[in-house]
Amino acid sequence: MKVNDIELFLNEVFPKENALDYDNVGLIAGDRDKVVSAIVVSLDLTSKAIAVAKENGANLIVTHHPIIFGGIKALTMDDYVGSTLVELVKSGLSVISCHTNLDLTDEFGNLAIADKLGAVNAKPVEGVVCGIVFELENETTVNEYCQKVRKDLATSGTITINKPDSKVKRVFVQGGSFDEDSVDGVIKAGVDTVISGEIKHHICVGLEQMGINTIIAGHSATEQVYLPKIEKLLSEKYPGIDITVNYNNEVSSIL
Repeated sequence: MKVNDIELFLNEVFPKENALDYDNVGLIAGDRDKVVSAIVVSLDLTSKAIAVAKENGANLIVTHHPIIFGGIKALTMDDYVGSTLVELVKSGLSVISCHTNLDLTDEFGNLAIADKLGAVNAKPVEGVVCGIVFELENETTVNEYCQKVRKDLATSGTITINKPDSKVKRVFVQGGSFDEDSVDGVIKAGVDTVISGEIKHHICVGLEQMGINTIIAGHSATEQVYLPKIEKLLSEKYPGIDITVNYNNEVSSIL
């Protein structure tokens, strides 16, 4: 099985044409004709991810975030992108990224987060490119639900500007960064709470004024949920290839 075969399979599940215009997905660096020895699944391509690949005899890393978004004018050891890519290629590794094309496949993206957070009747939101709305079986409070989010997403803490006793029942979740273009759709969906990895302050204030709670759980924490889903997908397709998940990779902490 070659790197190219893995890329073609991932493209069947997460079509490249579904990625947002700014994105960069597919084979980012490496040799598409190389036979795959083992695979590491990671949120980001970092020196740690490369070390995990070496430790496990893997020569392919599948990431969520692409290390390259725009054009590169130089490839040197002077910055994170250059030094990481040089290390990757020198080590004989390849990297494939599935970013917004995965985000927009809700079974693997936001629905996976919703399932972790006790979702009932989860469904997409009309007018919102990426995100899931769901109900909770029982109404709770911001304080209680923040504790659940913290536990279920294995994050060190959450941030909210809302009163601890504000009610939570109908929730919108969007992994990673909250898209401001989603605000109108969220309001029309009648949610009382928005959960995302990052939400700009002025958006939190605006939603609070509309009676909507915001819970910020950390970009990495919301998206780490995707990794075991990718691992399961690849393991079922390629049972003869060892798959290792690089968990808790550069997850931000509240100290």
